[in-house]
Amino acid sequence: MKVKLTVERAKEKLAKFCKKITESDLVIGTWGNISRYLPDEQQVVITPSGVEYDEIKPHMLVVVDMDGNVLEGELEPSSELKMHLAVYAARPDLRAVMHTHSPYASALAVSGVSIPPIMEDMAAVIGGEVPVAEYALAGSEELARNTVKAMGNRNAVLLANHGVVGVGSCLAEAMNVCLMVERCAKVYFMARQVGTPRALSPEDVSTIRDFYLKKYGQVYEKTSKHLRERY
Repeated sequence: MKVKLTVERAKEKLAKFCKKITESDLVIGTWGNISRYLPDEQQVVITPSGVEYDEIKPHMLVVVDMDGNVLEGELEPSSELKMHLAVYAARPDLRAVMHTHSPYASALAVSGVSIPPIMEDMAAVIGGEVPVAEYALAGSEELARNTVKAMGNRNAVLLANHGVVGVGSCLAEAMNVCLMVERCAKVYFMARQVGTPRALSPEDVSTIRDFYLKKYGQVYEKTSKHLRERY
């Protein structure tokens, strides 16, 4: 029997992913943030500001509406709340946003270097290149706008002089995107040391992405829907 994802269940799942991203070296300390959107309630569960990820428990997470008003929680929501809300408003297909500071991807972000679609799994999971959003101060409305503009319909974007934003239909997918960005950033960095990396053509990217969405594995749409209900 399928169980509806309630706010309380979303808090439990998000708290678990706070530990997962630290264990995966995607963030350190209090840097980075995660959110989960619940479309039926028009609410977002988001990590609090300035709390170590290893210490986050479900009751410490903050619930806001789509205007950013706090509905539940005693702590301040992430300083990047505006960016999370802007992404959900622009992309109705999304249910999770994850902002990380992984080293190789951050190195490209501070250099203003986008990651071209160099690998098939990158094309499948992210949907093309990972561009660099124009710089703006953290937490600002300008950064929120720049993030949405640069990301477009892809699943990831680099934030200039900052880090990575990965998105997905669930927390598991958003984390997979962030891991994929870091891996591809590392491969791209190494490839540039030994030669000239060759990007996939737009036609190949489109074909790979379409296959992944419609035919890969146990049928993506069904799996994705199942994950949305779980995570």
